[in-house]
Amino acid sequence: MSISKLFMACSLALASLTLAAGAHADDAVKKPVKKEAVKKTTKAKKAAKPVEPKAPNEEEDEPVITDTAATEFDCELGNKITIYQNAGDDSHIALRWKKRLHRLTRVGTTTGANRFENKLYGLIWIGIPAKSMLLDSKQNRQLANECRDAEQLKPTTAAAETPVNTLQ
Repeated sequence: MSISKLFMACSLALASLTLAAGAHADDAVKKPVKKEAVKKTTKAKKAAKPVEPKAPNEEEDEPVITDTAATEFDCELGNKITIYQNAGDDSHIALRWKKRLHRLTRVGTTTGANRFENKLYGLIWIGIPAKSMLLDSKQNRQLANECRDAEQLKPTTAAAETPVNTLQ
């Protein structure tokens, strides 16, 4: 019987070592939680504000064109552009290009040209008395050139009235 007692003692010792090693491994995996970290987490949850509605993005959202004056431009290569402008707001225009409305903001120039930009889409509208053009600043190219409204398309009568010098 002494062999069976020895066998029993060894198996108990082995079982207790296995349990002790498992408990020690659990302690190594779990990190102690500091009271400060718990306080910060609860404060952060309390300080969280409700989500506010998203403010409209002036460059991304389509502008509203009610109560605006529309000017249609015929450009070379059959392109058409419509400009919508509010009488009380000379710092913004809405530009219809390829079935989409874009809001453009006035940019000051030293030449006196009317320049409007939408930096999100890279659109630049430049208007001078003789013509206007639409540029794409992201691709560095012209989208529409030689754009003229009905007033600019009228033939100039001053050139026709000026007599030509003839030799006598």
